[in-house]
Amino acid sequence: MKRTLLIGYQAIAGASDGATGAMLWIAPQFTLHLMGLNAPADAAPYISWIGAFVFSVGIAYLYGAMLIALRAPAERTEIVWLLTAFTRSAVAIYVLKSILAGQLQFGWITVALFDAACVLIQAIGLRRRWLVDV
Repeated sequence: MKRTLLIGYQAIAGASDGATGAMLWIAPQFTLHLMGLNAPADAAPYISWIGAFVFSVGIAYLYGAMLIALRAPAERTEIVWLLTAFTRSAVAIYVLKSILAGQLQFGWITVALFDAACVLIQAIGLRRRWLVDV
């Protein structure tokens, strides 16, 4: 059961970031529209670049799912969790700060909340050694 939940978490986080990142990379304005957000047209190259970054985070999560499925040593998946938690916490803090400063629309709060939730899950999981013996 624990193994299934961990693979599920990795797959959901990976698919979410992977798909969002790919869409931001390929069609930034359309993707923002789907998210209920907007940005100036001249920001598209920068949003695409962010999409490439988000896509890479998604791939890291899918790699973590593969590690769990293959019963790799826990330390390997723990590194994935640690590094993705660092990335997600930086994004959550930046987005929240930017919303509070009026630099980003309030709709971006979903990004900050999703990233913060993943950080919390991973921090608790690392502390309680969820990835050991899965």
